[in-house]
This record gives sequence, C-alpha cells and structure tokens, in this order.
Amino acid sequence: MRYFNTILLICLLFVSTITAQIKVCSWNVENIGKSKSEADIEFIATILRDFDIVALQEVVAGYGGAQAVAKLADALNRKGAKWEYVVSEPTSGSTYKTERYAFLWKSHLLKIKGSPWLEKKYQLLIDREPFYATFKFGSKEFTLVNFHAITKSKQPETEIKYFKFLPSQYPSLNLIFVGDFNCPQSHTVFFPLKKMGYESVFKNQKTSLKKVCKKGNCLASEFDNIWFDGKKNKVVNRDVIHFYENFESLDEARKISDHIPIVVELEWL
Repeated sequence: MRYFNTILLICLLFVSTITAQIKVCSWNVENIGKSKSEADIEFIATILRDFDIVALQEVVAGYGGAQAVAKLADALNRKGAKWEYVVSEPTSGSTYKTERYAFLWKSHLLKIKGSPWLEKKYQLLIDREPFYATFKFGSKEFTLVNFHAITKSKQPETEIKYFKFLPSQYPSLNLIFVGDFNCPQSHTVFFPLKKMGYESVFKNQKTSLKKVCKKGNCLASEFDNIWFDGKKNKVVNRDVIHFYENFESLDEARKISDHIPIVVELEWL
C-alpha cells in the first residue's frame, strides 16, 4: 500500500507539472511614480495580488518611478505571498516619451533567468524599446516582452512592424508580447506575426478608459493585448479587470490609470 501511495503521489506531481498554469497580468498603470499616493499603491496591490506575474508599463523614468514599484512590491508582500520585482533602465526615446518598464512575480512559483534587457537592435527605431525577461516555471521557460507603443496619432504601426523580426532574432526563446500597443489586434501590422503562428489573447476588447461613461460604456479603444505563439502556449482563461467600478467617477478612477489590467492564464504545450 505504501508503494502504491508513493507511485500515486509521483503521478499526481507529474500531472500537475505538465498541466501547470500561470496567470499573467499586463497593465499600463499610467505614470506610476511619486504622484501615486500610498492609498493608490495599496489599491493597485489589491488588484494585482491574485496574479502570478505582472508586467507594468508607464513607470516614470525619473525620480519616483522605481521607488513606486518597490513600494508596490512591498504592499504585495503584505498580502500573503512573496514577490520579487525588476525595473528597466529608462527607454531611449526623447525626454518626453522615455519611461521604464517593470515586472513583478511570485518567487515561490517563478524564477528569473539571467538579466532582463532592453531591446538594442531596434532602439533607434522604437521610441520605448521592449523590455525582456525570461522566467522559469518548473521545467518550462518563457520570455515576456513588455512594450508601450507611441500614441495612435503618431502611428504605432511604424514601430510594431519590427516585431516580426524578433522571433527569428531570439529563436530559442518562447516570446510572449505584452503591453499597450495603441493599436487593435486586427491591424494589418500584426499579420506577419499571425502567419508565424502568433495569436492575440483578446479580440475586440477595449482597454482604455473614456473620460465620461456613456450609457454604461466606459471603455474607449482596443489598445492593450497579449500575443503568444500558439504552437508553444495555450490560453486556459482570459479576463479584464474593470477596476474603475470601485470608484464613484471615472475622474477618480483615472488617478489610478486610464487603462484597465488585462489577464491571461497560460498553459505550456
């Protein structure tokens, strides 16, 4: 009987390993820095605590950005799990456009591999070049590519077009693109990625906030998304977080962010 129980336990562990899933959240949290109050940071932590790894865009490049992420990690650590974090160097765009990226993750589930890096090859062609970090989850590895495109009026497709070269540039990596593309997934600029087998987690999902809700509709544009290689990854679940419903007005909600968090639960094939 003891032998049977041991074999059963090994089988259960094996099954749990091969079917294990990770909840990934991406959020343009709009100028997270010294302007965010302690209450704001606490609210953001409450939103993020149930996820396993978080990619943030619009971390302030100057004083206060990295410090705000550290405060966020500290707030998350008080909510039942141990979190680690990394903040990028400022991106190479103009002073007005430059910012940092951040990743936060539960350390009992995920281990970071090597040093994260900002994209070098296309840094002169992309104002806020992507920020990469490779993570180990059991025997699996994946690389999140955190990105915030230029605004819609400046034609973000002129930057996104270089993404078609990244899978061949990093052929050994399981790249998962996350962030604010300021561009819908239906745009033709994404066609090359789709031909390679990449899929968007969301379709026709608006993610930016209006300034005023109209007839119960508070979302404006389909900007944020997550792109994954369908040959390597499988979507188990997807969700968006309507955090603004916790506030009496969109003006109050927009002090946190003008975008909503997007979430995907992934399984590796």
